[in-house]
Amino acid sequence: MDKISVARLGIVEYSLMANQMKMLQKLRIEERVPDILIFVQHPEVVTMGPKALRDEVVVDGYPTIETDRGGGATWHGPGQLVAYPIVKWGVEEQSIRGIIGRLEDWAIEALSRCGVRAYKDPVMQGAWVDGHKICSIGLSFLHWVSRHGMSINIDTPDNRVEDLEGCGIEAGMHTSLAKLGYTKDSEGREIDSERLQTELLSVCEGHLGRVPEEVDFSLVEVLV
Repeated sequence: MDKISVARLGIVEYSLMANQMKMLQKLRIEERVPDILIFVQHPEVVTMGPKALRDEVVVDGYPTIETDRGGGATWHGPGQLVAYPIVKWGVEEQSIRGIIGRLEDWAIEALSRCGVRAYKDPVMQGAWVDGHKICSIGLSFLHWVSRHGMSINIDTPDNRVEDLEGCGIEAGMHTSLAKLGYTKDSEGREIDSERLQTELLSVCEGHLGRVPEEVDFSLVEVLV
């Protein structure tokens, strides 16, 4: 089975990450880099996808930036884990809905291993817990190499996620695991970013069809 290189990059500005993803996507199309999975956190920003721009969505009180991934307005910030799979999908894998479904199932199983029962909503993509959206997914493809990915709200500050209308969902429907009371599992183990990354990697092969291989490199070294 093919491998996927895993990079844990810490806190990176969204604009920088967006530019690097475009470069990585180009390099992956040219077969100059392998499939890459990036774990990252962004300083607070609301990304405005094509739907948000078409609908002339106005977001007051938040920094915003335009993005070319699918969807509307999405919050990023502290206490949120973002996973970006820069993957060249094989012919038998080439279904946008199917790839989104893989990411949903991937998040749901990882959350289950943390003791959190998450599920899909037939109307709105992502992963849901107790009637609230915890995980958002938005992708962009070029020659069937994916860019962008999914975000999971773990312990976000104040009511920054809850107060935002986004992706066609009214304010209050997005939230974090901590706000719903999921801070530890039944054995008392913390549910934090490190734990969730570990669980995502433990079930990566089954959902992304690639064996994760952690690599120690910085954002700059990725592009060398």
